[in-house]
Amino acid sequence: MNIDGLGDALIDQLVDSGLVKSVADLYDLTESQIAGLERMGSKSAANVIRNIDRSRYLPLPRVITALGIRFVGERTAELIAEHFGSMEKIAAATLDELQQVTEVGPRVAESIVAFFKEQHNRELLERLKAANVSFEYTVKERGEGSLTGMIFVLTGTLPTLSREEAKARIEAAGGKVAGTVSKKTSFVVAGDDAGSKLDKAKSLKIIVIGEPELLAMLDQEKDDR
Repeated sequence: MNIDGLGDALIDQLVDSGLVKSVADLYDLTESQIAGLERMGSKSAANVIRNIDRSRYLPLPRVITALGIRFVGERTAELIAEHFGSMEKIAAATLDELQQVTEVGPRVAESIVAFFKEQHNRELLERLKAANVSFEYTVKERGEGSLTGMIFVLTGTLPTLSREEAKARIEAAGGKVAGTVSKKTSFVVAGDDAGSKLDKAKSLKIIVIGEPELLAMLDQEKDDR
């Protein structure tokens, strides 16, 4: 959660003293408890408490990342938050529902489901919710264009565009770029040495295009303007 002033040394003291056994215990700490620790005074304690309090209002993707769910990094956390909009909906999501999220495949979905099945993790979430940690997320509005609503997966080496350039141009036209092929994928853009993503696209009967077709779609975006 990147709480300023809450470094390794202080965390060690909080744990060794029994004041913190769970991350949720941070939100029950008082200034006097922290001030009583080694090398901590009243001013430092006040700063730590203030920063802990501020962390309650961090956006949901940061909270998801901080939970330490296996395979869920910052980008995946943001995509999940945008898709579901709340921690409660994420916790209740099925494997199939999770795999509808851009870039979330079976391995990630299974890890998320397993995390929320654990009783101690559910208890932790209840305590964090009671501490008023942010559990809701307002989805950012995306620009609209000729590719709005379409999901692309890039695989292989394209003739002229790098992956980064292709991704930037697709997103600028309102489309999304995912890392894995799923039933929600609109197009797979395949270049040289395309691998398993191309095979999966064929098995799911996803439309496969090359760079020329993609550029034609992007040129249409310019014409529409």
